[in-house]
This record gives sequence, C-alpha cells and structure tokens, in this order.
Amino acid sequence: MTDTLEDNSKPKLTRSIGVVGGTLLTLSCLTPASSLFVIVPDSFSTLGTGTALTITVAALLCIGVAFAYSELGTLIPSSGGEYAMVGTLMGRLAGWLVFILSLIVVMIVPPIIALGTADYLAPVVRLDTEFAAAAVMLLSTAMGLLDLRANAWITGVFLALEVVGAAIVAFLGFTHTQRSASVLVHPVMDGGQGHTSPVTAGLIVAGLATALFILQGFSTAVYLAEEMENPRRTVARTVLWTLAIGFAVVIVPVVAITLGAPDLHALAGGDIAGMVQQWSNSAVGTFISLCIALAIVNAAIVMVIQNSRVVFASARDSAWPTPVNRALSRLGKRFGSPWVATLVVGVPGALLCFVDLGVLSEVTGVAVAGMYVFVALGALAARRTAFKHRAAWRMPLWPVLPALLMAVLLWVLWQQSTESLAITGGIILVAVAYWALYLRPRQDTHWVISVPEDEQAPAPFHDADNGDGDGDADGDDRDDRSDALQPASRS
Repeated sequence: MTDTLEDNSKPKLTRSIGVVGGTLLTLSCLTPASSLFVIVPDSFSTLGTGTALTITVAALLCIGVAFAYSELGTLIPSSGGEYAMVGTLMGRLAGWLVFILSLIVVMIVPPIIALGTADYLAPVVRLDTEFAAAAVMLLSTAMGLLDLRANAWITGVFLALEVVGAAIVAFLGFTHTQRSASVLVHPVMDGGQGHTSPVTAGLIVAGLATALFILQGFSTAVYLAEEMENPRRTVARTVLWTLAIGFAVVIVPVVAITLGAPDLHALAGGDIAGMVQQWSNSAVGTFISLCIALAIVNAAIVMVIQNSRVVFASARDSAWPTPVNRALSRLGKRFGSPWVATLVVGVPGALLCFVDLGVLSEVTGVAVAGMYVFVALGALAARRTAFKHRAAWRMPLWPVLPALLMAVLLWVLWQQSTESLAITGGIILVAVAYWALYLRPRQDTHWVISVPEDEQAPAPFHDADNGDGDGDADGDDRDDRSDALQPASRS
C-alpha cells in the first residue's frame, strides 16, 4: 500500500468564488478594523504620532510583496499558499520552512485577535476575557464548516459594519483635532511626566514588523486560489484590491486618531472607544465598541476558514504520517469544506485563548517578515527556464523589486527583539530536524507539493528540464498554455 495519496485520488476543492467574493473574504482576513482597534493601540504606545508613518512605510513594502504574491499565486494557484509557491520554485526544504512560518501565523493570530472581544463588548455585557475569546474561536470553527460562498457573504456583511465603525472614528477624530498634521512627518511620543520624546528612525524600523502584521492579511488571497474561478486573473486582482482597500480603512482612522487624541498620554493609552465617547456620547461609543467586537468575530471566522486550507493542503501533500494526512485532507460531503483541518485550526485556537500570548505577537511579526523574505526569493526564481513561459500575471520592475524587498525585510528582521528571533529560530530548528529525520528519508511519498486541477502547473523544483526550453520533460517545445488561461498581464 502506498504511503501517500495517489494523484488521481487527491481531494479537490470546488471553484465557486470570483474577485468580489475573494476580496470580501480576504479583506475580512486582513480585518482592517480589528487590526485598527486591537493591534494599532500597541503601536500608539511605542510609536506615538509615528504610527501612521510606520504603517505607510509598511504599505509601500507591501506593494512589492503584493506584486510577488500576485505573480507566484497565479503561477502556482494552490491552497498551500506560500509553501506551495516557494516549494515548487525553490525546493521542498524551503517550502517546508515557509509552511512552518505560516503555521505560526495560522495557530497564533486568531486567538490573539479573539482575546480583544470581551473588552469591546463591555459596554453591553461583562464577560471573562479568555472564555469570551474561546467562544469566538468555537463559533468561528462552526462557521468554517459551512460552504465557502455562504461565508463570503456572511463575512461581507460583518465587513461592512467594520468599515462603518472605522469611518465614524475617522469622522470624529478629524472634527476634534488637537494638533497639526506636522506631527505625522515629525513624530513624537509621550515621554512621561508631561514631556514629549521624538520618534527616531530606529523605532520606526523596529515597528515595521508589527505594521506588516497589521496589513498582512492581503496575501491570504492565494490560499483561496483553488476555489477561485479563473485563478490566473482573479488571484492577482484580489491581492491588489485587498491591499489598497485594507490600507485605506486602516490609515485614515489612524491619522484621525493621531490628530484628535486629547493628548499624547491618551494616544499612548490606545483607548479608542474611550476617545470616541469623549468626542461624542456614550451611545456612539457603544455602537463603535459593538462594531469592533463584530470585526473581531469576523476576523476569527475568516482566519479559521483560510488557515484550515493551509493545513488541508499540507496533508494532501503528505507532510505528516499517513493516518494524519488522511484525516486532515477529508472534505465534508454537504459543504465540501476541509472539516477535520478546520477543527484542527479552531479547537486548539480556543485553548490558546487561556495562554499568555503577549510575546507571541512579536513572534508572529517575525514569522510574517520571514515568510515575505522567502516569497521575495521565490519571485526571483519565478522566471527561470522552467517557469518563464507559464501563464501568469507578471510583476513590474523584476528583478529589482523583489531583490530590494528582500534586503529591506532582512534589515527589518535584524532590528527585532532577541527574544522573538530566538523563539522563531527555535521553532525553525525543530522543523529542520523533522525534515531531516522524517520527511527527507521519505521524499518519494511525503511532502510532494502539488498544484491540483491545474494542467499548466510548472514542473516541481526537483524535476529535470530536458533542455527543450519549456521547462517540462515531454520534449514538446510548444507553449503549454490554453486559451482559457491567458495571463492578466505580462512583463
């Protein structure tokens, strides 16, 4: 009996969503409002009025990242996301390390976001922080078992409420300004005892990892590539639209809060709901708090949905012992969702809500930056002989853009705390040991990265090019593209 799933029996996800549905789901995973209300307050405490500048610099970096994801996501449309792209282009070990980095994000980020629920429900009902967060994770897990198209519209309704809440905060902040816009480009922060301190370039660079984390969700569009209609067009458009909209939803309220906060001490405190009540009245403050709570629930739902696809894909590619692979790759008969993988992501997430996750937010920022470095390397490898004639959206300014992006990201990583780097490095060392002791000796049957339902998929990294110029081994010099899979644009 073979130790892995046969190619013709590997489960396949159903293509059912387009650009609108994909953007709604991906925006909900980026969850700009929950990032604004849960993660941004920490940036206010360390960066003061420099928060908006730091997020803007991160957005510029993310444009390069978005181009890389758009090219690789249309070249290799797989729910495996980063690991499938990097593994196909750079080899299975690189793909495995990227998978581990993504797994850090998959398992830790939803509970971190969910832990903010109780605080924002406080104006209506008092709940225990950990139990409320665990309930949100279990609800999200239940929702993740449903049909993806239904979830796209459910999360779309929640997303609309998020945007309304963010818009109200922006309006109130701009109509109660306390300082000039010059503090945005000459940032200062609360120095204590009524004093101010300048925000240095070093602080801004150190804050970029968290800022990248704030905007990170746009890249998760590639996880839905197997469920998007005409992915070679849809993925790129979804990635770029999500980044643009998500950045706008975050940066406008951030600027408004920066200018409208009563003083720098209040800004550093990050009590956005309290500021809203001060700017308006308790009813508006309660409405905003409920919008924030809905944003958190929405984020948790979509994160469970998209993250379960990564776990599902890893099992389909035989990353684990055979019984585990078979379980994680099972699809529900009614909704077609990877129900075991969904439970594996959601239930441990509920348990993690009872663990102190403070330092793990920094670790997640490091993991995100590390993933982006690998994606930039993958973009540099995407136009080798074996891949350059494949149908795909192609980024501008190649290879300068991915090379520059990689250099900046390595610099950002160098500026992170020793503790967060050590924790992430330790996880990577364990992953390398698992690769060396279990996966590599079974390389014929395990961790065989696949791109299902894609006849034009590029040959894996380890396959030989026969020298005919098209990167395949069939001796056929013709371009393998079909008319139905023409690229959206080419360099």
